Amino acid sequence: MFKKILIANRGEIALRVQRACREMGIKAVMVYSEADRDAKYVRLADESVCIGPAQSSLSYLNMPAIISAAEVTDAEAIHPGYGFLSENADFAERVEKSGFTFIGPTPESIRLMGDKVSAKQAMIRAGVPCVPGSEGALPDDPAVIKRTAKAVGYPVIIKAAGGGGGRGMRVVHTEAALLHAVQTTKAEAGAAFGNPEVYMEKFLQNPRHIEIQILADTHRNAVYLGERDCSMQRRHQKVIEEAPAPGIPRRLIEKIGERCATACKKIGYRGAGTFEFLYENGEFYFIEMNTRVQVEHPVTEWISGVDIVRTQIAVAAGEKLPFTQRQIQLRGHAIECRINAEDAYKFTPSPGRITTWHAPGGPGVRVDSHAYTNYFVPPHYDSMIGKIIVHGDTREQALARMRTALAETVIEGIKTNIPLHRELMVDASFVAGGTNIHYLEEWLSQRER
Repeated sequence: MFKKILIANRGEIALRVQRACREMGIKAVMVYSEADRDAKYVRLADESVCIGPAQSSLSYLNMPAIISAAEVTDAEAIHPGYGFLSENADFAERVEKSGFTFIGPTPESIRLMGDKVSAKQAMIRAGVPCVPGSEGALPDDPAVIKRTAKAVGYPVIIKAAGGGGGRGMRVVHTEAALLHAVQTTKAEAGAAFGNPEVYMEKFLQNPRHIEIQILADTHRNAVYLGERDCSMQRRHQKVIEEAPAPGIPRRLIEKIGERCATACKKIGYRGAGTFEFLYENGEFYFIEMNTRVQVEHPVTEWISGVDIVRTQIAVAAGEKLPFTQRQIQLRGHAIECRINAEDAYKFTPSPGRITTWHAPGGPGVRVDSHAYTNYFVPPHYDSMIGKIIVHGDTREQALARMRTALAETVIEGIKTNIPLHRELMVDASFVAGGTNIHYLEEWLSQRER
């Protein structure tokens, strides 16, 4: 096992990884920007290294600075968390070539699954169901593009091969708008991702967003830890996640989960990963794979009893998974609310100093956050300042516990989205379960009228 790990991230995930290291008896090295000098996890670290000014490009995205920090502190491995460089194959490669272990998949796996075209082709070969669409990147020939769209059936969605996070997408309803949409998306993709390739898929009208959590080791073992429902989202950004997904038969989850685990073995995957699907009319359609730990991993940890971050570290050190698929038993229901420093309904960021911070507690309540009273929320990064996660024997109990937890939470000095969460926890459609990916945006638009 490693003796010292460098954590190349910030915020709540940096603290989460640091806690796993402490539990395993591993020293944690924190890198930080000048804006995060007073962060809780920096003060709690065994060692800390400032790697640059507030701008991400000069600090958390600065590969040479991070690797230099690992060198001067004699760290053995680097954990990238999520976001920033976590899915950057070049970074993973540089980490390995510099003599450190990258706590994540191989650079080859990251490249394969990071390109949406190659990922889809790999999943088709592995028997994972995909959304109907082009077999690969769209060619330049307008006639072929039109024939493909006609075969798939309108509406279609044009997606950037190197895109993600809801960027690089365009829905097309008619042939008249098709070619312009393809060219515009290509230009945007080239500028944003350095890869102008785009592909086409059938646009599903009212799907749910369901994802399968997997863990794999270097000994060709892979398991799935059930599913999460992440359909409550705005502009492709998740707001609430829960596990298991309400109303989906277990036999369907088991079938798709087994295929995901098999796919991991076929591509030689290692570490934690998430297969993301659209689910409509009883069918799953693969859309992408996230080759890292997810923001919403705590809901899966709670229902499965598996520490995903700890397992990531163990697998990276060469250990076998400590359990088989048969040994994984899912219990109860978990819900997570992302707490953001933003206006609850306008979604404008609200950086500043937190004058009062009171976190909720009680049975089945977990709070993952790096914030505290007098903490200054910097304006330079993502607005998420924490997560409230609850667990209950049933979904009804989990909902009741989340309502109580949100009522207990006090954050003053800045605006947060807690009022939005409080409303959603009593919304009839959400309480019933099974809302689609468009529900929250439609709910918000009706609320404004």
